[in-house]
Amino acid sequence: MSNFRDLLRQAKADVGEVTPQQIKERLDRRERFHLLDVREQDEVANGAIPGAAHLSRAHFESRIEDVLPDKGAEVVVYCAGGVRSAFSAKMMKELGYTNVTSMAGGFSRWKDLGFDFTVPKVLNQEQRDRYSRHLILPEVGEKGQLDLLNSKVLAIGAGGLGSPALLYLAAAGVGTIGIVDSDVVEASNLQRQVIHNTERIGMLKAESAKEEIDKLNPDIDVVLHPFRIDASNAEELLAQYDVVVDGCDNFETRYAVNDAAVALRKPVIHGSIFRFEGMASTFVPYEGPCYRCLYPEAPPPELAPT
Repeated sequence: MSNFRDLLRQAKADVGEVTPQQIKERLDRRERFHLLDVREQDEVANGAIPGAAHLSRAHFESRIEDVLPDKGAEVVVYCAGGVRSAFSAKMMKELGYTNVTSMAGGFSRWKDLGFDFTVPKVLNQEQRDRYSRHLILPEVGEKGQLDLLNSKVLAIGAGGLGSPALLYLAAAGVGTIGIVDSDVVEASNLQRQVIHNTERIGMLKAESAKEEIDKLNPDIDVVLHPFRIDASNAEELLAQYDVVVDGCDNFETRYAVNDAAVALRKPVIHGSIFRFEGMASTFVPYEGPCYRCLYPEAPPPELAPT
């Protein structure tokens, strides 16, 4: 009957091992291959090899194909000392991966040799609880959630379109949200502008929206721009953000936003509504048409819906 040492020896023989020195040399030469870290989250929090993907042993068999879908790609697996990586690499071979090896000595040996490593930003326990439904989605996971927390979105308008967009951006964990709106909350807004409430009638909409977002998700940094956006300030404003969510209510602003976004190559998520009809579009400059491509000129004022 085999014991642990026998199984480990067999796993290493089946998958083969490479040394940290060999991996370092290949990384310095910018060779293309995947590094996979199979340590637990608390271990990764103390340092990891730059560029490595992460998947702990706890969910390995069920998640590996989501993390590394190409079974023909070269993969080097590492752990703390070379044991878990050998068994993980063997499991990958059994799942159909054809070019996978284990790094001898693991991350401990990598550090002992003085090679570079990074201390990745990780979610704290409160964030893990809050975003747990994102973390179990292969398309998001911890890396995707961290990307959301590091992202900056500018929302133009905190009215009927901006209200639900702002709430969902904040709930999803978009780390910085800018709000452009110079209007104040009125009673007639409340039947559709769900980010505001009766107590905040008369308050600037941008301030009212920030108050609601702060209650919903304290992770979010809300930046207020309580003024109108136009051709004179659009580029300076959009340059501070990654993505623009355009929920404004007039053509002048839409064209100013479009022109600045094209100049800066900023993606724009556009929404508009009229009675029981609505439109949502994504404009990515130079990858598809822009708003002016669809509507070169605004309609005359007498034909614009109110």
